[in-house]
Amino acid sequence: MKSRGVMGHDGCPKLGYSPPRRSVVIRIPMTDLFDFKNHRRRFAVVGHPVMHSKSPQIHEAFARQCNVSLAYEAIALDPIAFEQGVRNLQAGGMAGLNVTLPFKEVAFRLSDEVSERARIANAVNTLSFSENDQVIGDNTDGIGLVRDLQQNLSVSCADARVLIVGAGGAARGIAQPLLQTRPACMVIANRTASRARELAALIGSPGEVYPCAFDEISDPFDLVINATAASLSSEVPALPEAVFHSGSTAYDLAYADQPTAFMRWALGLGVAQAVDGLGMLVEQAAESFWIWHRQRPQTAPVMSTLRSGVR
Repeated sequence: MKSRGVMGHDGCPKLGYSPPRRSVVIRIPMTDLFDFKNHRRRFAVVGHPVMHSKSPQIHEAFARQCNVSLAYEAIALDPIAFEQGVRNLQAGGMAGLNVTLPFKEVAFRLSDEVSERARIANAVNTLSFSENDQVIGDNTDGIGLVRDLQQNLSVSCADARVLIVGAGGAARGIAQPLLQTRPACMVIANRTASRARELAALIGSPGEVYPCAFDEISDPFDLVINATAASLSSEVPALPEAVFHSGSTAYDLAYADQPTAFMRWALGLGVAQAVDGLGMLVEQAAESFWIWHRQRPQTAPVMSTLRSGVR
């Protein structure tokens, strides 16, 4: 931190020039100069738009828990100048970035090094900047979903029949981590079956993941995950009602102030529970926090706080 002058015995800076008739004293807390523990590393979430993001609230809550000093903000970047925007933030001393829509795929291409889960997803939602100016990309979406299901909702994917609805960027981020939980059956259904086949081939060997079109589904599933953007326009994917049974869990990656259209549809068909993606949001943020600070925060109190404002 740059020095602001020499401190006098009264705790005030001596500015170096004293007018002959009138002195101006500027009071600056001692901690601003000499409390080096108070130095805050800077982080941000970038997107377009991004001001609605809950990430600043989440990471600030994690920091209070873990006694980590940080500054975290939301920054809207120009979609046609994303790379330059990231480079400017890196040069300005930013320690890391969370990346949200529509930049996850371009963040992947920008990264000098990526994790295996980011490589399979072909998308990055967490950027770290190394001391030698390397950009390191990771994707925490999938592990965030799995932790929300297993730890918060007590939904076991092991030996379960799992259906992922959609084969776009959101589905790519969650498919491999879900497959690693060893479900009895994993199906990826998409309006265009060819995209489902591409994703299935990317994450698993033949016989592990089954791609299909929406109208090819005829059997029920224990866990149905909506990874499409339909809920953002209050619509429901064109699935047959047979995808659910009375014990099914319906999970929408989207979240809103009220239950999403997908959740309402599933509840109307008698599923055991229907949940949104707020828990995944918090859990993926906790994984990003771990990457940056090597501390794992408690997510339950943060989710409780957010839920009280979301629902």
